[in-house]
Amino acid sequence: MRRLAVVVPAMNEEATIGELLERVATVEVHGHELFTVVVDDGSSDRTGEIARRGGATVVRHEVNRGLGAAVRTGLRSAVEEGADLVAYLDADLEYYPEDIPRLVEPILQRRADYVLGSRFRGESGVRGMKAYRWIGNHVFTTLLILLTRRPITDGQTGMRAFSREAAANAEIVHDYNYAQVLTLDLVKKGYRLLEVPIRYRLREHGASFISWRYPAKVLPAILRELRAP
Repeated sequence: MRRLAVVVPAMNEEATIGELLERVATVEVHGHELFTVVVDDGSSDRTGEIARRGGATVVRHEVNRGLGAAVRTGLRSAVEEGADLVAYLDADLEYYPEDIPRLVEPILQRRADYVLGSRFRGESGVRGMKAYRWIGNHVFTTLLILLTRRPITDGQTGMRAFSREAAANAEIVHDYNYAQVLTLDLVKKGYRLLEVPIRYRLREHGASFISWRYPAKVLPAILRELRAP
């Protein structure tokens, strides 16, 4: 049986990680055994303990290294654990684990190597999203469209899927962020990109990784990725 890894980066998500893992455990993808890799990015709470108790493989960063570093570690760990397919989602329950089968379908059908789950194409939309996040998403998504020449609607999404080859060859050049540089990297390497609609709801617990300093940190990473051979 093939193996599907669900990668979840988490920092101080003790309020949500247990429910997330319970819901992931109910997901079925035909012909695949699911396993979960939680990257505990320097949490000071019980995130790692709860994840381990919930059956996840837990990889811990002793200090907080950033979301980009956590995704990098998660993809590498999934490949090392023998994943044939990788799904990724944030730990905050803004995304629905139940959408994983829809997310990986284009890869299983050999229509894509890398899939973005689009909140803007989903039935629930992004109602209630703070204005600065909505504007920032559209600005960076427009930039991705211009740089990749792909019809992307949600370049910032926290739910994605990868073929084994795409996961193994993905390079994330920035520890703080991964969203744009990962897409630029994989498109530049010739991996086929598709979007699928997903559901979304605003987080109820904890704090978002995204802050007002986001553009100042991300733009240099995008420039660095563009200069890479």
